Order: sequence, then C-alpha cells, then structure tokens
Amino acid sequence: MLTESNYPIFEFDDNKVAKINPASFVARSFETNKLIITFFPEVMDRLADEGKIVIERTIAGENPVYIYRFLDDDILITLGQVGCPACAGNLDRFNAMGITKVMFCGGGGVLDKNIEVGQLLVVDGAIRDEGFSYHYIEPSRYIFTNPATTEKITRYLENHSISYIRGLTWTTDAIFRETADRIARRKKEGAKIVEMEQAGCIAVSQFRGFEYGALIYGGDDVSQDEWSNRGWCSREGIRYDLVTLCKKLVEIL
Repeated sequence: MLTESNYPIFEFDDNKVAKINPASFVARSFETNKLIITFFPEVMDRLADEGKIVIERTIAGENPVYIYRFLDDDILITLGQVGCPACAGNLDRFNAMGITKVMFCGGGGVLDKNIEVGQLLVVDGAIRDEGFSYHYIEPSRYIFTNPATTEKITRYLENHSISYIRGLTWTTDAIFRETADRIARRKKEGAKIVEMEQAGCIAVSQFRGFEYGALIYGGDDVSQDEWSNRGWCSREGIRYDLVTLCKKLVEIL
C-alpha cells in the first residue's frame, strides 16, 4: 500500500511485488548462499594472481558484474559498485540468486581524527542521508543492522583479539556535499564514518530477510579544516587482511 506525501521520497509502498523484480533476471541460482562484497580491486587482483579465486559467473549488461569463487571454500566474492543504487541494487539481485549470508568490507571517511587509518568499524546501522533505502524501508532517520548478526561478528572479533569499534555510518549520495555543518551534525548523532552504501544494503537485507554484516575501515579524514587522504587507498596489507577476515565471518552468519 502506498503512503502518500508531499515529498515523493516519503511515499513508501510496502508491496513486495514491483513491475520489475530481481527474480525476473535470474537464469539460475548460485550453488552457495555466502558472498563477500569488497571495494578493494587490488585485493581481487592479488587473490586471482595467487590462484585463490576463479570467475564463477558474469552478469552481463552495460556495466557487467563479475562474481568469483574461492577455490578452498564455498564462498563467492565480488567487487562492489559505488553508491546504494548500484551496490544495494545488485545485492537485491544476488539475494534472488540464492545469496542469504553477506559480509561487506570497504573503507570510509572518518568523522573523528582519533579513528586511525585501518581501524575497523563494525556497522551497527546508518544515518539515511540518501534516497535508495526509502524505497525498501519506511522513512526513518536511522536504519540498524540485525543485532543478532552484529553480535556474531563482534563475538568472533573478541575471541580472536581483533581490535574494533562499533557504531553508525553516515550514508550519503553526494560525496561533494559533505559540508562542515553536515559533518558536525552527523558526528553529534553518533556517526563514526561517512560512506555511500550501508543504508541501502541494510535496507535490502531487512526487506528481503537475509543475514548482512559490514566492516568499514577508517580511511581518509573529513573531520579537520582540510581534507586528508591519509594514503588510505594504498593500505594493501590492511585491505587484504580485511577480505580474509570477512571470509571467516561470512561462515558464521
């Protein structure tokens, strides 16, 4: 049923059936239900060079999506696309292909200078400063991950003495509109990191009813007077280890 509003983004429709549905584009399901979404292309290249992954399937289109499979485990991995419509939209399609356990690993801009490069954030939820998630979950300022799923992740990290923080992200569509006042407001609300996918991915997982967890590592710094890259994209060791960690975590979801 459609709830009407003066603002289109607030007109939520809870009807599960749309004119175009993900299942319409599924020729066959995957043989596993476990998937890692990463944003580290150099890690994907390294895994392929090391002979640890092979191409499982190519989803054709104007922007093809490549799905790889680990040779030593029944787990798939793919390179995420930037922004909720691309990344979370693909996630909806992956679920229609049989994926029900997902670990996301990426990086984001820290809102607190004390969050070091490489510090892991276990995502508790997101501030919904984007549009995609409002088509899956009714309007709200925040959206939260499944507490039971998040607890599985944190318990594993603690049992293996892996340092982490937990909290909210700020999901935005507009990378060039992260103004000083917005940053200050989001930080005050509890956001640790700004990124572009979490609200949408969490919304899809809630709407479709599957397990979803996310680890975001501290990257560039947007908390100071001047933006600092901090060389976050070149932290190959951190990024490789994070994918390896998510491979363990997706098994326990």
